[in-house]
Amino acid sequence: MTEDWLEELHDLLADRLIDLDEVFHRIIGKATAMVGADRGTLYLVDRARNQLISRVADLPEVAEIRLNIGEGVAGRVVETCEPVRVPKGLTSDASRRMDQVTGYHTESMVAVPVVDTSGRVVAVVQLLNKHDGDFDEDDEADLVELAASIAELLLASSLRSQILPHQHQPLAFRFNNIIGESSVMQQLYELTARAASTEATVLVRGESGSGKELIARAIHDNSSRRKRPMVKVDCAALPEQLIENELFGHERGAFTGADRPATGKVDAAEGGTLFLDEIGELPLGVQGKLLRLLQDREFIRVGGTTPIPIDVRIVCATHRNLEKAVEDEALRQDLYYRLRVVELTVPPLRSRGHADLDRLIDFFMFEMGERHGRQGMELSPAARARLHSHNWPGNVRELEHCLESAVVLSATALVAPDQICVAQLCSEGAPIVDEDAFVSSIRSLREVELDYIRHVLKVHDGNRSASARTLGIGRNTLLRKLGGSDSSET
Repeated sequence: MTEDWLEELHDLLADRLIDLDEVFHRIIGKATAMVGADRGTLYLVDRARNQLISRVADLPEVAEIRLNIGEGVAGRVVETCEPVRVPKGLTSDASRRMDQVTGYHTESMVAVPVVDTSGRVVAVVQLLNKHDGDFDEDDEADLVELAASIAELLLASSLRSQILPHQHQPLAFRFNNIIGESSVMQQLYELTARAASTEATVLVRGESGSGKELIARAIHDNSSRRKRPMVKVDCAALPEQLIENELFGHERGAFTGADRPATGKVDAAEGGTLFLDEIGELPLGVQGKLLRLLQDREFIRVGGTTPIPIDVRIVCATHRNLEKAVEDEALRQDLYYRLRVVELTVPPLRSRGHADLDRLIDFFMFEMGERHGRQGMELSPAARARLHSHNWPGNVRELEHCLESAVVLSATALVAPDQICVAQLCSEGAPIVDEDAFVSSIRSLREVELDYIRHVLKVHDGNRSASARTLGIGRNTLLRKLGGSDSSET
């Protein structure tokens, strides 16, 4: 594996909101080609579920493989932290069971651990069926070297806070540095990926602080234009007399003091993406020129007369009601229709549920601890509960600033509730509501307990083992409490 190849992946993870599966697909593609294997899988260790999950695999027959720690060759690698090579004719029972599901015939295998800086196994690389015989010691050594690079990449990604021990939230990700797994966020991820694969103009809507710019950057970073710049213009930050010049530049003599021509942000975005933040604040006098850019992909500099062609994609964002702006004649109707070819809405934090809030809390506590040299800081249960009681009118940005303040100012490693930016917790509005929340009327304890068990089973799609772990009881205890009345559960 060349240093240039590794460096490219590091760059993608350091500064971009790349789809993480793309990075891992590249890794597995490199691994299979390197040793001449037929198929490859990257398993990630999910500490909350005590399982391995195949998030990247050349297995078209199944969407995902889950193995318990210790199950199969990959599970054994996690337990022992040692590579395993399986020659032809000695495949495991787990491999044969998987072959029955997929219709694939596993003949030989090699699996190596991916180990972090503390010696913990965080992933497993597994390759199947070498083209010219069995996997040998040289293949294993090459994969061990590759695994060290994979560990570096994992620790450079936003997964770094999820692969630590004692995690309570199951492993989940899509775009690097965008955190959340609620149904509304998964829908947004899917639409973002579709928009990124096109050249369409995109309008990103949502409340202030909800993460509109992150989605705009994810569109650029996962598009064919990502090797070219994404240039941001804040339409609310510049006065009307300056924003046209900021966007389009000017010719010599365009105004007093213009003794030389100057390019603008549109020029700077050539071949890439122009991100117009708070597009609802764009002055009427400039809207016609933006419309020309959208329609004809050309513009005229201030003081100029010659149209200049440009290859640029437009992505916009706003928290304003654009329909009301059109009605009030503050936004041209023809521009409005040109802007919303593809429209994405970022949900407010209060509608994303408690699980997403917990994921964001854990992510920010880890990142702020690393940033300020206060690693290992935690929230007390009461402090976390206080965060859950807030409705977050400032959305994710407010949460981030609140937690950064707590990490910086807390006198101890355990953040107490009175250190959670008390002044910010006085806004009006309903607290965050989780679509998976359990609500019950006043009934007998036995009835409430049974309904809650059924609720947890529903959340886990009927998986009794996962439900028992969530409830903190054994599987047999769960079955006994159900009284055999729910035989349809798995």
